Amino acid sequence: MSRLYVVTGAGPVGWTVTEQLGGQGHRVRILTRSGSGPEHPLVERISGDARDAALLREAFAGADAVFHCIHGSSYAAAAWEAELPAAEQSVLEAAGRAGAVVVFPESLYSYSRPDAVMTEAGPRDATGGKRGVRTRLLRAREASATPTVSVVAGDFYGPRVRMAHGGERVVAPILAGKNVSVIGSASQPHSFTYVPDLAAAMIAAAQTPSSWNTVWHAPTGPAVTQRQLTEAFARAAGRPAPKVRVLPGWLLRGAGLVSGDARELAEMLYQFERPFVMDSTLSEAALGIKPTPLDTAAAATVEWWRQQG
Repeated sequence: MSRLYVVTGAGPVGWTVTEQLGGQGHRVRILTRSGSGPEHPLVERISGDARDAALLREAFAGADAVFHCIHGSSYAAAAWEAELPAAEQSVLEAAGRAGAVVVFPESLYSYSRPDAVMTEAGPRDATGGKRGVRTRLLRAREASATPTVSVVAGDFYGPRVRMAHGGERVVAPILAGKNVSVIGSASQPHSFTYVPDLAAAMIAAAQTPSSWNTVWHAPTGPAVTQRQLTEAFARAAGRPAPKVRVLPGWLLRGAGLVSGDARELAEMLYQFERPFVMDSTLSEAALGIKPTPLDTAAAATVEWWRQQG
């Protein structure tokens, strides 16, 4: 049965959710500042601000679910704090009036015991910086009268993922025959989530009312090291494994004394200097979705990058 869904944001997650919904025969309204989004006969592209209450009321009318996929304007705690809570509150209020569930992509930043394998059981009580912002967003969703689902993913990779540890920092150099640079360590296990798997889980959760008002993990394959991820991309590209250079934590922390961008990145070094592993067994069973094998996902990722020239 065809349904109406609304997607806010046309980053890798919002774009992929929209493509998958349209491919399933559902009508989709995608709301972005620029009016961008996939070209598809079932997709209506709307230009506007996700904090505009009147626009949201109009866009959400008749929707079964809203997929709120907007990110901050910059990778900085101050920007997130200034932008994200207000936008989420506007979306929750408008979706509540429309009778729609709101589905959010979420990160592992709020997890306060990241040295253990992270499961849906939590805890998610991290404080300070970007981690604290994510904790507060999750608590606001939990307190909302509007039904919500948060689907947690590891670091992204896949088509349309550019600015990421599994994006242009790795794939572009491999295709150019250059060395690859990573941060923290190249030998610690780390969970990476293939964006199409995250999108599929978000859609499945939206269509399963028994899964609402819950935090789920996106289907995510076994943790790999940054070196192993690089090698998977090289295999997919038909290239020899590149030399992997490591930017040590002490150097990045030092740069953070004078560079705001370096300081924001250094805040997350704990994810790369030690094992950082999530488990998605529970959600795979509940939502009926398995993670795409690494080599298959790497091949699709490399092919997308090749198409970008």
